[in-house]
Amino acid sequence: MYMKMRKYLKHVLWVGLLVALAATIACGGTSDDAPAEETSSRLADVQARGSVVCASNNTLAGFGFIDTNGNTVGFDIDLCRAVAAAVLGNPDALVLQATTAAERGPTMQSGEVDMMSRNTTWTTSRNSGWGNFAPTMFYDGQGFMVPRNLGVSGMMELQDVAVCVQQGTTTELNLQDFINQNNLDIAVSTFPDNVSTNEAYLSGQCDALTTDRSGLVSTRAGFANPDDHVILSGTISEEPLGPVVPHGDEQWFDIVTAVMAMLIYAEAYEITSATVPTSPTGDTAIDRLFGLEGSYGQEDMGLPATVAQDVIRAVGNYGEIYDRHLTPLGLIREGSRNALWSAASCGDCPKGGQIYTAPLR
Repeated sequence: MYMKMRKYLKHVLWVGLLVALAATIACGGTSDDAPAEETSSRLADVQARGSVVCASNNTLAGFGFIDTNGNTVGFDIDLCRAVAAAVLGNPDALVLQATTAAERGPTMQSGEVDMMSRNTTWTTSRNSGWGNFAPTMFYDGQGFMVPRNLGVSGMMELQDVAVCVQQGTTTELNLQDFINQNNLDIAVSTFPDNVSTNEAYLSGQCDALTTDRSGLVSTRAGFANPDDHVILSGTISEEPLGPVVPHGDEQWFDIVTAVMAMLIYAEAYEITSATVPTSPTGDTAIDRLFGLEGSYGQEDMGLPATVAQDVIRAVGNYGEIYDRHLTPLGLIREGSRNALWSAASCGDCPKGGQIYTAPLR
């Protein structure tokens, strides 16, 4: 009888423990009656705050710089403005956080910004360690600029010279690879930011300056005597540049990705900021893009069906943004990677550019 009673009590004890454990799990692991606090989405946080916090550059003409009116403007800045227009209905609902190249990783890892649009190269380690990269919005490659009086006409002639480069960048790593692969005798001088790197080059501390070719064009345009400097032909790397968002919120990543696609497809469909349709056009692709027929998941992302109308009306299509900021620098799209894929001269020939993203459908 004693043994039976002991087995019965043991069984009751185990059942009680299992019931208590299940109750604890159902309550989120707490011992009180309060439900576990729900985690807010980044979209909800942005809308409650009333602004998109965007890490950016303010020293690179064309991409992110301070204009004569004291405003930070540029190609990358307009990508941030497009996201603000999509989620807040106001392209100027932005908090721009000037971020150095070295600060980019820690800034993204901390989650203190909602996105970064700062001439940043998409790499596998950054994708895994920093955040999720949205579609590439500008294709670039690293090159070199030298004083014309140096007498150098090609990259392989950079022997026994000193090269200025910004530290903490893929540019610095690419330069070292270039030196090792070609057995060149090059002295590398690193500097903490874009401004100090350019100043060191201009003051003669280095014989050459290296960064993305778009950056070289931008930098040279700002020199007092740009014709005294030559950008050498060729590149030593692949540099796909685009926005990046912190890890941990797939909905927010989907939103930023979709906004970039809106800019690209609006240009492909020849819709500008001045011709945004508000009623059906009869063209299914255009009507779908602007929320006039069907859907491509806007509601699932927490956005209104007509969100693309707000975005394109506020900042223009991809081509308008490009022409506003980059074409004046001499960064011509025609025949370059930054032309639309649909600019190919024939339907099945790969002669267009590489600006292309997932279809909006």
